[in-house]
Amino acid sequence: MKTRITELFGIERPIIQGGMHYVGFAELAAAVSNAGGLGLITGLTQKTPALLAQEIARCRELTDKPFGVNLTFLPAVNPPDYPGYVQAIIDGGVKIVETAGNNPQKWLPALKDAGIKVIHKCTSVRHALKAQSIGCDAISVDGFECAGHPGEDDVPNFILLPRAAKELSIPFVASGGMADGRSLVAALALGADGINMGTRFIATKEAPVHQNVKDAIVAASELDTRLIMRPLRNTERVLLNDATQRVIEKERQLGNSLTFADIVPEVAGVYPRVMQQGDMEAGVWSCGMVAGLIDDVPSVQQLLDRIMAEAEALIRQRLTGLLN
Repeated sequence: MKTRITELFGIERPIIQGGMHYVGFAELAAAVSNAGGLGLITGLTQKTPALLAQEIARCRELTDKPFGVNLTFLPAVNPPDYPGYVQAIIDGGVKIVETAGNNPQKWLPALKDAGIKVIHKCTSVRHALKAQSIGCDAISVDGFECAGHPGEDDVPNFILLPRAAKELSIPFVASGGMADGRSLVAALALGADGINMGTRFIATKEAPVHQNVKDAIVAASELDTRLIMRPLRNTERVLLNDATQRVIEKERQLGNSLTFADIVPEVAGVYPRVMQQGDMEAGVWSCGMVAGLIDDVPSVQQLLDRIMAEAEALIRQRLTGLLN
């Protein structure tokens, strides 16, 4: 399939694996790229720039196809070594970076000078337009359905994507609720140039997470996620578990007096315990409503082959047939 996104990134299929904490390691990124999509290493999961450099080298041993690095810019009292991470990406010869979080403007000159294409994650059209204006090459438009941080506007993709298509001139992909051939065809119809999948890729054979995590996603329905941290204006969509219930109860009791310190036991440093050790009650963890569409754990190759076959059948048979 040929779209502006496949042309921009030199990939065969308009499917991107989103950056995910303690999920986006070399083996998953390489599997996605080898299957014709675009795999991404999650930069900040690597605790130092040197470790990121090692992970980039490891990915290069596993694939000769294009892959990228996700780099999330977070507000922090002691911020990560962002100059070091950017340099590791450049030195590693990576040519695609997915940025997220804060405005990436200050990092764009170094990335652009190295010939790197930048796709920025946005949850609103106004942020997407800003990213376009500062020189980003593409946008990942994240609807309200998405795992992780959906922003504070609560606009689902059926509205957000056509709005983005109307306003943006650069390519964009749809993120949030994407899982299968229907998702891809719908996203293309709404104006996107491809899709970004996160939760769906966790439930694959190559995802380097504990089997308990994959089982939890398969078992979950579209009703099993919750929004937390809304009083802190740092809303996150997570899977419902005991830790999520505790956070919701604290939010109910404390109201606007809630601080991040109140929920530290449930949210801070829990990802290694959940993703690697399979302790499903260790804390809250990001999961999209798309869990309701996930009922198996295929290989990445099987998943992408299936998505493309479904998409082609939908376009050639169902949609063309409607015109006849």
